[in-house]
Amino acid sequence: MERPAISVVVPAYGCESCLVPLYDALRSALESISPDFEIVIVEDHSPEGDWAVIVSLAEKDPRVRGVKLTRNFGQHNAIAAGLNVAEGDWVVVMDCDLQDGPEEITKLYAKAQEGFECVFGRRVDRLDSTGTVVSSQAFSWVHGKIGGFKPDAAVGNFSIVSRRVVHALREFREEHRNYAMQVHWLGFPTAYVPVVHAARHSGKSRYSFASRLRHAAATILSQSTRPLYASAAFGLLMALGAAITGIYLLVRKLTVGYGVEGWTSVMVTLWFLFGMLFLNMGVLGLYLGSVFNSVKNRPPFVIEKTTYESERDG
Repeated sequence: MERPAISVVVPAYGCESCLVPLYDALRSALESISPDFEIVIVEDHSPEGDWAVIVSLAEKDPRVRGVKLTRNFGQHNAIAAGLNVAEGDWVVVMDCDLQDGPEEITKLYAKAQEGFECVFGRRVDRLDSTGTVVSSQAFSWVHGKIGGFKPDAAVGNFSIVSRRVVHALREFREEHRNYAMQVHWLGFPTAYVPVVHAARHSGKSRYSFASRLRHAAATILSQSTRPLYASAAFGLLMALGAAITGIYLLVRKLTVGYGVEGWTSVMVTLWFLFGMLFLNMGVLGLYLGSVFNSVKNRPPFVIEKTTYESERDG
């Protein structure tokens, strides 16, 4: 069967009310590029009726390909599942909440035709909550300091990538995944275009502050070993400071004839050092935990069922 010109991968979780308007907008936008397209919607074990809507859309239009995962594997693993079955020469990745408008795909596609393998949308005037924007900016700053590079806080997953990039992304085997970071790491020619960012079609984000924090920490630890170097450097500085202080106190004792009285400074120092020791052990433990999860070599996702009978040759 002929390969589609363009695929769209959409992870779906708790967006039952968004799927029909999303499909309508995607169909209109994609048909302006080519009638040979497919929409891959990956249902990440949503607690709502997402799957029933996906099945209904696939029955009406065979260009809709639904994939249902056995449990909630997370947004980025759901994206990986979609990339695994997407067959277009170009593949768009976007969220299902309609904040990134399907009509913007034409901008991404046009820019890609200039010779870029990856094109990301840079969101103009983000309409996310203040907490979401601030947390994104904080993650960008922290990642820039200890993660190797500073990601643009205005850039999310909304993008288009070539078939070659998709094949490269399929080779990743990490336990923790971050789609945008992995595309950046691959190093293919990349461009950015401004896109309009809209308010959510309905509902609210399922990402809590705690889940954002966990995802940010896991992303940084999976992308860089700088925290380990920073931990070792800080330990070295603390040891050097302790040695200098010890020499100073010894000299003072020998020359002046008395030491420092009181236990307050000693106890504060001990509490601080033990706190830093446990912090460093925690950082090391997180890396070991990541290695432990990786060596188990479990699949990043498991497909329960699809709306199509068999795979086409991808």
